[in-house]
Amino acid sequence: MIDLDLDDACATEAALFANADWRVLTDGLEHTGTGYFMARETLAMRRAGDLWEWPLHLSEKSWCSLRPFREAFLAALNAYGIARDPWLSQSFAIGFGLNAGQGAAMATEDFVSLADVVRPRPVSKTSARKRSATPDARLLVRRGGAPAGPMPQRSGDVRAHRIAL
Repeated sequence: MIDLDLDDACATEAALFANADWRVLTDGLEHTGTGYFMARETLAMRRAGDLWEWPLHLSEKSWCSLRPFREAFLAALNAYGIARDPWLSQSFAIGFGLNAGQGAAMATEDFVSLADVVRPRPVSKTSARKRSATPDARLLVRRGGAPAGPMPQRSGDVRAHRIAL
């Protein structure tokens, strides 16, 4: 049997590092607003071989701001003795964009961040390809200009039910 004092059980853990959005705790990294938690053992995980998992994953979250996350993530790596490598910078650049701003909102027009690939922006109606109101109108006229008659229907014949995509 384990006896716990309620004050001990509810006590908040002292942070090794904290900023406006994140806390580095002894057992992991926590987002203070959402409670999102990354265990200490998982911080060095990789995706596709060399890229770091967490910068790519967190770039997909609309609530995650780059600067506070990057600051806390680097502080966590330092606190836990996890070595950095050049792929860490690549992972942040691919996930959040090349500029140190709010992800894709601050990226250049030529750069597409991972968040935009995963969560594409809606296409405006003016840039959408327009089609004629009657796409089958071209089928009603034969090469000689004479209107085509109704197409013969053959029931039971599978070939009559083919369509072109």
